[in-house]
Formats: sequence, structure tokens, C-alpha cells
Amino acid sequence: MKTSFFSLKIHKVLSVAAAALLGTVLAVDRAFAAELLVYTALEAEELKPLQDAFRKEHPDITIKWVRDSTGIITAKILAEKDNPKADLFYGTSATSLLVADSLGLLTPYAPKGLDKLDPRFRDPRNPPHWVGVDAYAAVICYNTIEAKKYNLPQPTSWKDLTKPVYKGYLVMPNPNSSGTGFLTVSAWLQMMGEKEAWKYMNQLHQNMAVYTHSGSKPCRLAAAGEHPIGISFAFRGAKLKQKGAPLALITPKEGVGWEVEASGIMKASKNKEAAMKFMDWSISPAAMKVFNQYLPLLARPDLAKPVKHFPEDTQEKMIKNDFAWAADNRKRILGEWQKRYNVKSEPKG
Repeated sequence: MKTSFFSLKIHKVLSVAAAALLGTVLAVDRAFAAELLVYTALEAEELKPLQDAFRKEHPDITIKWVRDSTGIITAKILAEKDNPKADLFYGTSATSLLVADSLGLLTPYAPKGLDKLDPRFRDPRNPPHWVGVDAYAAVICYNTIEAKKYNLPQPTSWKDLTKPVYKGYLVMPNPNSSGTGFLTVSAWLQMMGEKEAWKYMNQLHQNMAVYTHSGSKPCRLAAAGEHPIGISFAFRGAKLKQKGAPLALITPKEGVGWEVEASGIMKASKNKEAAMKFMDWSISPAAMKVFNQYLPLLARPDLAKPVKHFPEDTQEKMIKNDFAWAADNRKRILGEWQKRYNVKSEPKG
């Protein structure tokens, strides 16, 4: 059958109309799409699972991560305070969020599900300026094989680490670079009082081989046998044990420092609607399921399950942490620490 001129004309008109409609749909889709620039100190292996889970529910929002250790990413936020670039300050210590907030960099927002959070994991103001997703805590990573080789007894307390037998065998994070380093130093100051804590750190410094710029590195060095004992955090220790590392994870009897991994929306964000959706999602069951792969210390305790090899006594050893005090005194503490101990820090880079 021959195709008539009229039929061809109709087909052409319909094709043009369909193309125009598709163009309109794509234009509308692009109009609703957003890219969030997210500054974070979460561990690198957490980022893709979080992004994938978020985009299942919000395919129109893409995430661009800028990831570094807590001290470094906080310094970046503060350096950009007059011209902020990030949309979200995410998965970083509550202390760092408080410092940013003191400069007016955060905007208050109450995400959906806020009432289900452990009160320790949120800013008490209404609406909150920051909200937590989980917590991480200090731990001593002790290589049982290497320790036996060097006749190093297993420590049970922070005080034990000042004994002469450990000289040259210890590593810990520099608090200027690492959130784990800062929460540990802050905890000593809060537990012991300023005078005794600095005296303790002077003694500890004598036994220290090196200060690292990463909170996980001391535990990785201990697992590899490069240094038998590392002050680190339980997340990394549990992960290394799951891979077969010969580690004992020790929560010292005096108590352990800990931090909320907190998040807030930057006041200067031009993508606040998308940022609010991300904050809502961050405390949802879907997000908690991702975080619970790594940590049992969730902002929503009703959703928390045990994590293999994570020290079971962590919750009971966590000190009563004064985040506001830590934030107010952060600059002074870091300056004093730098002046006293930085000589043993590893080179940056």
C-alpha cells in the first residue's frame, strides 16, 4: 500500500510534537535536578554505599564529595568562611559543627524523624543547627603477635601507656589533623583536668614513636606490625579484625573519648531544598542500615544491631562529653598540643 502525502504530513507533525514534549520533560527534569557539594570526614568506604542508597530514593540529586580527616576538612570550612562553597558539612565531629556554627555558617533545620534520635546525637536547640547520624569512639589497637615478640604487656588503662616498657612502640593521631586525635586529647583533659592531662601527655610523648595525620592510621600500622600499639578508633579496629588482623581492641578502664558524626546545612547553600532532603534521608532507616554496617553506635538506637568485633563495652566506657566546652577550647587546645608535641608528627602529604 502506498503511503499518502497526508499520512506522511501527520507522521511528521506527530514526530515534531513528540520531540518537543520530550524536550520539555527533560528541561523540567533538569530544572528539578540538583548537585550537592558535601564536605565530609566519613571513612572513604562509607561514601559509595551512602550515595547509592540515597540516590535510590532521590535519583534527581547527585552528590559531589570532598573528603578528608576531620581536622583538615574543618580547616577547609573555616578557611572558606567568607566565601563558603559547600552545601552540607556532613559526617564530621559535632565539635567541628559547633565551631562552624559559632561563625554563623550553619542554618537551622529539623529533619523528619528528629524525635526518634538519642538526645545526645542532636543539637538541643529547636530547630537544631546540627544533627548526628552515629558516634565513633577511641580504642587502643594492640597487635598480640608483635607485642609478644617485644614483651609488651597488654595495657588496660591510659595510664599504662606511660610505662617505660612501651617507649618507641606507640603511635597516635595528631589532633590538629584528626578528629580521633582531638576527641582523645579532649577526653583526657575532661577526665583528668587540665593540669594532670598535660602532665600525662608529656609522659606519653616520651613513649610515642610518631603522630599520624589520620585517625585510622595508628590502627592500620598496628595491624601491619609496623608499630605494635596504636591509639585509634573502634570502627577501624573492628574492620581490620574482620580481615584477620591479630589485634586486641582495648577500651581503657578510665573511659574513652567519643564524638558524634554530625551534619548541618551551610547557610550559604544555593541548594537548600535538596540539602534538606539529604538531611531527612540521613536519619532515615535506610541511612541507618548503611551506617550500621560499620558502627553499632547509631543516632537511632531502635535500629542499631551489634557489629562483629566492635568492643562490646564501648557504650559504658564513653565519657560524659562536653561538646560545647571542646568547641570553645578547640583552638587553644590544638595550639598548646602543637607547641608541645608536633616535633614527632609525620610529614604531611
